[in-house]
Amino acid sequence: MLLKSSFTPIFLVQTPKSKAQKLHHAFTKTFFTNSTPPVRHNASLNVATPPPASSAYIHLPFCRKRCHYCDFPIVALGSASTQTHHDPRVSNYIDWLCREITATKVDQPASTTPLQTVYFGGGTPSLVPPAMVSSVLESLRVKFGLCKDAEISMEMDPGTFGAEKMRKMIALGVNRVSLGVQAFQEELLRACGRAHGVQEVHEAISVVKSCGVENWSIDLIASLPHQSCEMWEESLRLTIESQPSHVSVYDLQIEQGTKFGRFYFLLHCRQQGFKLQLQLPLCNDLLYCEKLRTDTLYKLPFLTVSRIAMKLSLQFETLISDLAEYSPGEFPMPSETQSAEFYKMASRMLTDANYNHYEISSYCKSGYECKHNFIYWKNEPFYAFGLGSASFVGGLRYSRPRKVNDYINFVQNLENGLVDSSGDGNINAKDMAMDVVMLSLRTAQGLDLKSFQESFGSSVVLSLLEAYKPYVESGLVVCMDEHRRTIMDDLNYSFLYKTNTEKRVAYIRLSDPEGFLLSNELIALAFGVIDSWKACPQYQEAKAT
Repeated sequence: MLLKSSFTPIFLVQTPKSKAQKLHHAFTKTFFTNSTPPVRHNASLNVATPPPASSAYIHLPFCRKRCHYCDFPIVALGSASTQTHHDPRVSNYIDWLCREITATKVDQPASTTPLQTVYFGGGTPSLVPPAMVSSVLESLRVKFGLCKDAEISMEMDPGTFGAEKMRKMIALGVNRVSLGVQAFQEELLRACGRAHGVQEVHEAISVVKSCGVENWSIDLIASLPHQSCEMWEESLRLTIESQPSHVSVYDLQIEQGTKFGRFYFLLHCRQQGFKLQLQLPLCNDLLYCEKLRTDTLYKLPFLTVSRIAMKLSLQFETLISDLAEYSPGEFPMPSETQSAEFYKMASRMLTDANYNHYEISSYCKSGYECKHNFIYWKNEPFYAFGLGSASFVGGLRYSRPRKVNDYINFVQNLENGLVDSSGDGNINAKDMAMDVVMLSLRTAQGLDLKSFQESFGSSVVLSLLEAYKPYVESGLVVCMDEHRRTIMDDLNYSFLYKTNTEKRVAYIRLSDPEGFLLSNELIALAFGVIDSWKACPQYQEAKAT
């Protein structure tokens, strides 16, 4: 799913983002992000020895069509494709996927660290026949081992499975379902290019419940084009009435190269007062102009669509088709203020319905937290396999190619010993500290200052507390004691006498919902503190190695 990353969405399937771009979360729009190279060193909170990986993400890239917001590596099979048993695109990919699993280097025997979680993401994994899913699970079991009570999650889209397929998936060990509903309004599903309708949503919910799946989630997207508060409230209400054990709420992310990305760019130009001329010279050779520099682009009082087409490396016909869907001057995306209201409404309604808001985008009934996602938020190692997936093993984040042919070449090189997707444990302490802060502050548990101090020293902890002092006073950052009880009294004295602060404050977290809404700014503040940090012995040692 595209929006699982929103911080995601960094480990599931996308190439890792740069530090600044990792900050975007489930409620903040990001416009035209860029990818970093496929390898980056850092590690989990244990500086000395990263623990062995015990989780695996599996990317199954097949979809019926590409949604307007999706920039994930997918293979579109066609809108009518729900039976994929004999599709060579699917069977060939599964073969290469199993070969990658088999060829992956493992430091520990399978019986020593069996997998505790497996997550099938996509794409639309529920399009893959159960027999092929079985092949993948068997490859994992042979290579790594698989705990008897492992959490095995699968993303499933309405309209891609029925009761028979659901029962077969359960028989294979799938025990957690993430249902990609996104909205309960027909017009919104059409607006974002989803392949299913509202009737299929209700049918899918009925199938999941009738098959006895207890651990299941509904995914919703806020801030869709033309989405109103009334629509969002209805989607939340119908979700609550469906009684899933888990709900994920994501804000629409605008990504370069997607249909929404093109909409957003054109409408941004309109907001800036640019006139878009829809007439083109008859000469086709005038369609593409000499490339404009970005600084020049925003100084021009007049832009032709042909130049915008050139700027986005798109064909003119595609832009005209996109632009025709909206009237001149219309800006269908909700404002940031509206997006904030959507987020607050979700927090209020789901909390009132006894869902725990345990992570920025995630709510659950007691005991139904997603174990696999907690691996990411704890910054612990995990394997990843398949097109575009990013693993984190031995302190190394490694992203696989996003195109099928490149991925096949990667697997061949892996089999020939020319690629090593696991690291040697060498780490960069600054990167590590930033990752720990960013991922911890996504959660209601917050940042464990004692563990953080053991890894990085007391000076950086005290600097963080000093930097967050105004936000503690304003209620955006919450300080907690060792029992995770909120420290309510005046902290001015403690901040002035730093040793008292260090002893009293055991955890810090962002408040819900106001602090979560400003997580970009608050995490960026922590990044600034860490980036200027020089005195930590662990940092100096890691830098020297």
